[in-house]
Amino acid sequence: MKRMFVFWSVFVLGMVLLLSACGEQSQEDVAESLQKSLEEMEGYKAEAEMSMKTGQEDQTFSIDVWHKQPDFYRVSLSNEAEHEESQIILKNEDGVFVLTPALEKNFKFQSDWPENSSQPYLYQSLVNDVVTDPEAEFESTDSHYIFRTKTNYQSNNNLPFQEIQFDKKSYTPVAVKVLDHDGNALVEVNFSSFDKEAAFEDDDFTMEKNMAGGAADEPTSGQATEESPFTVVFPSYMAGAELTEQKEVELENGKRVILSYTGDKNFTLIQEQLDVQSTLSSPEEVNGDIVNLGHSIGAISENMIEWSSGGMDFILASDQLTQEEMVQIAQSVENQEVK
Repeated sequence: MKRMFVFWSVFVLGMVLLLSACGEQSQEDVAESLQKSLEEMEGYKAEAEMSMKTGQEDQTFSIDVWHKQPDFYRVSLSNEAEHEESQIILKNEDGVFVLTPALEKNFKFQSDWPENSSQPYLYQSLVNDVVTDPEAEFESTDSHYIFRTKTNYQSNNNLPFQEIQFDKKSYTPVAVKVLDHDGNALVEVNFSSFDKEAAFEDDDFTMEKNMAGGAADEPTSGQATEESPFTVVFPSYMAGAELTEQKEVELENGKRVILSYTGDKNFTLIQEQLDVQSTLSSPEEVNGDIVNLGHSIGAISENMIEWSSGGMDFILASDQLTQEEMVQIAQSVENQEVK
């Protein structure tokens, strides 16, 4: 009996040691492996679909991400809505730009994007959020490592947490859910491919190549034509204010409408439709940070958001609204006439 007890004790101890040697990695081990995986890559290409429920209507994007070490980025976002033009966030040696090739327009940002906030479709941003959050939660499944971390969205405190799934074998991102305070997923990113050994041409991150071929020979659905008249659009969320004045101004090459809203917090929404004019040679410089409004990419500063959508240029300005309130209003400005 004693021999049998000794035998089973030795057997159990051996199995414990064996399972420990072949067992799951700890949270610290996985975080370290993620960092190592990122550092060893010279660049990557990824494809994903992003859905957003942060506006009045759900939005879905197809996203292509290119990254070349150390700090070249190209993020192409195409909205499923047919009337929206594809936009590209580009970072190269000349700065950070948002391009709308179909309208031959681009904006240059005075920004340290993407380091200044969380980016749910960028590998390095996800890894950074994992390793810098001392309170990150960790779970291991049969095929995924899952982290629950805090986020850093400077213009939206309503998205404080995220859940990130990494593939166990490749350490690449599989899915991301950005959560509100109640744990509801308001932004979801699902990766369909991730190439850790991507190759690039020398001009892949130049503005010229990314703008080339984007301008349509025919006017887009938002451009001013006889068949496509200027249509005023209104926000469906107004932060308790009401429309008190609507002024129209005829411009030499288009039209401008100024909407004034009055309430507890006043704001002005300006929208204009201009003949397409290329800004390739002299991009418009913007003092602000990049913000995803769902229907388009915009520039946000302390008292203003500006963006282009459906061939229209918009400016939302207020010295009373918070940035979160401005984002909510801008997100609710859809390309349909709604009062």
